[in-house]
Amino acid sequence: MFNASPDIRQQIWNTPELQPSRKGALRNSPIKGVVLTNGDVDHVAGLLSLRERQQFEIFATSRVLSVLESNSIFRVLDPAVVPRRQIAIGESDMVGGIKFEAFDVPGKVALYLEDASKGADFGTEAGDTIGMKITAEDSGTLFYIPGCASVDERILRRVSGCDCLLFDGTVFNDTEMRDEGVGEKTGRRMGHIPIAGEGGSLHAFDTAEIGRKIFIHINTTNPILEPGSAADSAARSAGWEIAYDGMTIKI
Repeated sequence: MFNASPDIRQQIWNTPELQPSRKGALRNSPIKGVVLTNGDVDHVAGLLSLRERQQFEIFATSRVLSVLESNSIFRVLDPAVVPRRQIAIGESDMVGGIKFEAFDVPGKVALYLEDASKGADFGTEAGDTIGMKITAEDSGTLFYIPGCASVDERILRRVSGCDCLLFDGTVFNDTEMRDEGVGEKTGRRMGHIPIAGEGGSLHAFDTAEIGRKIFIHINTTNPILEPGSAADSAARSAGWEIAYDGMTIKI
């Protein structure tokens, strides 16, 4: 699994591939590893719903591993049973037949770790936000970037030529949470590039050769979730797909 969201129990319930095998031992699980791309609550809270004594591996940068280590509640996942594996930027790891390679992307420290005394970046450090290049035997190449503050030339060069890009679609408009009265922070303030507007992601990848482009990590305020809306139409006209629960992708 890549990231463990708070609704992981429901994800397992809805996905047969993530459920125990009837032919296996009691309390068996097909989940062999969880790869974390940052320390945000919506990426790590689900770890606490996985069985305490069920063996699997956690992969993360040293920065994110230190966050887990400093919070004693994560010790319910006994390191003797659930080992932590440090991800090295630019190097490949493998779990369950899936090969992944981490790379830095523009981002921001998790909201609950912000330190206003450390300046405009709130104490953001290397390893706070990463993306993943994911491949498997006899498959194409998929890039997974659920959190990203901006699209720069490094990202464009990296993803060009891939079969599929799963990219941060948190907000359509930078101020939509404020506009809807559900929060004060803008998308950029949270470390998420908006889809629309100047410097948005809608057309940021137009010059890159990409088989499929799919928006993921979509906030409930995002109008692309409403089929047929102007935002939905704009995204699809620009060549994007909108992810949905239970979506299956073959590459």
